[in-house]
Formats: sequence, structure tokens, C-alpha cells
Amino acid sequence: MAQTQNCNRVTPSGFEEIPKLELHLHLEGAIPLITLWELVLKYGGTADVHSPDALRQRFRYRDFEHFIKTWVWKNNFIREYDDFTLIAESVASNLSRQNIRYAEMFVSPPDFFRVGLKTQRILEAVRAGFDRVPEITAAIVVDLVRDFGPERAAITLREVAEVRQLGVAGVGIGGSEKQFPPEPFGPVFDAAREMGFHTSAHAGEAAGPESIWGAIRHLRVDRIGHGTSAKDDPDLIDTMIRRRIPIEMCPISNVCTGAVRSYAAHPVKQFFDRGVLLSVNTDDPMMFGNTLADEYDLLVREHGMGPEDMIRLMLDTVDMSWMAPDDKHVWRRRIIEDANRLLKRPPVSDDGADAHSLLYIIPLE
Repeated sequence: MAQTQNCNRVTPSGFEEIPKLELHLHLEGAIPLITLWELVLKYGGTADVHSPDALRQRFRYRDFEHFIKTWVWKNNFIREYDDFTLIAESVASNLSRQNIRYAEMFVSPPDFFRVGLKTQRILEAVRAGFDRVPEITAAIVVDLVRDFGPERAAITLREVAEVRQLGVAGVGIGGSEKQFPPEPFGPVFDAAREMGFHTSAHAGEAAGPESIWGAIRHLRVDRIGHGTSAKDDPDLIDTMIRRRIPIEMCPISNVCTGAVRSYAAHPVKQFFDRGVLLSVNTDDPMMFGNTLADEYDLLVREHGMGPEDMIRLMLDTVDMSWMAPDDKHVWRRRIIEDANRLLKRPPVSDDGADAHSLLYIIPLE
């Protein structure tokens, strides 16, 4: 499959100024290009990558499998703990410039066992980088990486538990979904829950609805990452609505990797209208050239979502996040206040009502 239609950055219309949250973002896929170029130079580069422009051209994908191969290639330029501190600071700074104030960010320690890096020290290095950018709250979600199998995932989980105080909110599995279905990871996810971690799984991105069913039935995850193939199984959608299982959706990513053929064909609006709890995220913004403002803008331009839809989406994002309940309350009020300000509504009185109710007390046009 050739690279899908225009998955380069679009021009946002107003969403950059709104404080935002992101729940599905891979640290190693969000490295600003200039920082990745610095790492390429550090490690000698390759013959075909001789400039930042040549590096940018590497991030064009024939299909999902080619995307995974490019991901692995890129990781060859991350070899030391200091690289993770550099990356984390650079990514956090970039998010802060976009007015993203809270992010739950995947980190994939198993990808770096081959160069002798330890899970605990990787996470320490990542936290050191995040701490240099106090403008953003960054929670870590450890990707156990399904490609290495459940035994390796169990080892990684135990290592993660040793340093959970570094702000590790949960664990998930990404990687080659078709080759490594979720079912064998059931005991690992049982252990993660017993340890108090939240859980997520990439499912229904590069495989069909059976992958999502597997994550729900055998992993019993709190959230599903991507989940686009749920559109092919009405019973699955009904189950996710009834059980309030959220989806971390990444529309631009899905178009760029060929998981979905076009923006217009993406099921995000279909799921939203049905009442699926979801958030919209950038996934790997360095690799796709997108921002969260771009994602929001496309919902408006391609799917006709209006202001009330967008505020509901942002409130749902807060609800499905793994932040503390008190922080969720603060974020709900902040979103409503920003919406009123941007839409020139009167201030909301603090009468103790839930922010979701405030949305209807002061209807949005």
C-alpha cells in the first residue's frame, strides 16, 4: 500500500491556545526532529540520512508493518540513559509549547534491552527529563511491547514496580498486533492490576475486532488504544458503551499507517455519536508530523463536530484519564471556563455542580 493521503500537518484553527490533555503518546515517537537529528549525528548516522530533510523523508510508510520497521530503525539512535533524559526534556518542552499541560506517555524499555539498558534506569532518566519542564504534568505508561512475549513482559512489569514512584501510572502493550495477539498476556495484566497499575492495550489497529475482544476478555484492560476495527462489530461497540471501556483514538496516525484509508473513513465520529467514551491523540507526532491541535481541527473540518462536541470530547478525555479525582475536578472546570471565554459566555458560578452539568446549564452554540 502506498502512503495514504496527506497525513502531513494541517493548519489548526484556534485549538492551539486551549490547554489540552493527551492520553496516547509514545515518547520515542514524539522526539522533535531536530533532537532526533542530534542523536543521529551522535551515533554516526547512515548513508541515506545525511540531513534533517533526508531524516524527515524516512517517516513515510507503505503500511503498518513498514511503520513498525521504521520505528525499530529510529530506536537504533537511542543507546544511552542520557539519550532518554534529552528526549524526555525535548518532548515535554514541545508539548508545553503546544499548550498541552497533561500527558500520559508510553515508554518502551524492552526495545532497548539489546543495548544493555535497564528498565529502572531508563525510567529514572525519563523522569529527570520531564522534571526539567515543570509546565507539563507527564505520567509514564510503560509499554511492555508484545513482540518480546509474555515472559519478558512479566520481567519488565516487576522492574517497573520497583520504580513506580517515578510517576508510572500504568502499563500497556504495543508492537506487532497481528503476530502477537493479547491472550497470552492475561497473567501479566492480572499481576499489573494486583500491583495497582492502570492498564491499556493497543488493539484493533492492525488487526480485527477479535483483537479488541481479546484485550477486553483476557487482559481486562481499562482502556483500548486505537480500536478502529470495532466499527466492524456492532456487538463489540455495544459492549464498550455498556461497560464504559474508553478508546484512545489517533486518527492522523491511523491514516498515515494505512490502518484507515482516509480521514473521512475514520470511525471517530461514528463512535462519538454512538456514545463510546473516547479521547483523540497524536500517537507518534514526530513520525506523522501532527499536533493535537491538528487532530482537533480535523474533527471540525472533516467530521463536522461543533463546539459542544469538542467540549464533550475534552471532558471525556479528563474522565478517562488516570489522574487523581481532585485533579479531574480542576480540569473539568478549567475546560468549561475556557469554553465560556472563547465562546464569550458569562462566567460559571461555583455552585458545586459537576462540570458535565455546567455544559448544559450554559449550552454551547
